[in-house]
Amino acid sequence: MQANSALQDLLRKYKEGAISLDSAAEAIEGLRLDRIGDFACIDLGRSIRCGMPEVVLADGKDPPHLAEIAIRHAEAVGRCIITRISPDQAERVRESATKKGIAAEYRDTGGVLILGNGPAPGKTGGVVAIITAGTSDIRVAEEARIIAEEMGCEVRTAYDVGAAGIHRLFPALKSVLAANVFVVCAGREGTLPAVVAGLVDKPVIGVPVSVGYGYMGEGKAALASMLQSCSVIAVVNIDAGFTAGAFAARIANMGVHP
Repeated sequence: MQANSALQDLLRKYKEGAISLDSAAEAIEGLRLDRIGDFACIDLGRSIRCGMPEVVLADGKDPPHLAEIAIRHAEAVGRCIITRISPDQAERVRESATKKGIAAEYRDTGGVLILGNGPAPGKTGGVVAIITAGTSDIRVAEEARIIAEEMGCEVRTAYDVGAAGIHRLFPALKSVLAANVFVVCAGREGTLPAVVAGLVDKPVIGVPVSVGYGYMGEGKAALASMLQSCSVIAVVNIDAGFTAGAFAARIANMGVHP
């Protein structure tokens, strides 16, 4: 099994003398835990163990607590991504990060704030395609996009290709056919992932989006439809852009480095 890119980078730094043997050994262990006050116990070894960035869910978190958790991650491992963050939370965290000299980039469409205390992730060569049925699905698609890019992938998008007007899909697919994996976001009846999977020879990940109303609304009909797909697809939970983006990036990166 090939080592993940984070581990390879760590070993290269040790070989070049950029870090000590003790620092390398501590990072490789991948079980680094750090307590913050009496409210959090954070995992600082995830990027080494799992080869993916640390992601913090903002929902339900007090802004000062959220800021302290995210900044500690950024200081320790160089990068932290905060998902489902409100504009008010983002402003509070950005103010705290700036005082610490940590860069903060807010992507409002995807509801994501990225804290960086070092260089951006290097490119792996993996390519992820993200497709949406409608414009209401873009918020979830953008969350997936950010995660895949943070894992080193090139992301190509085709938004608002529809299912009711299926003729819109065919020209849109041309720009993304070179991808290693497809993420397809759709609400309402959730038809599009099954259609795409019947047209491409790469893995397809369906993302049901909480768009729709009445009986089986809020993404439930889309989830049920994708689970019953006669095409071969994998399905994540409703609005789970993070999960889809991370899973897609893992597939894409494995395809580049078998």
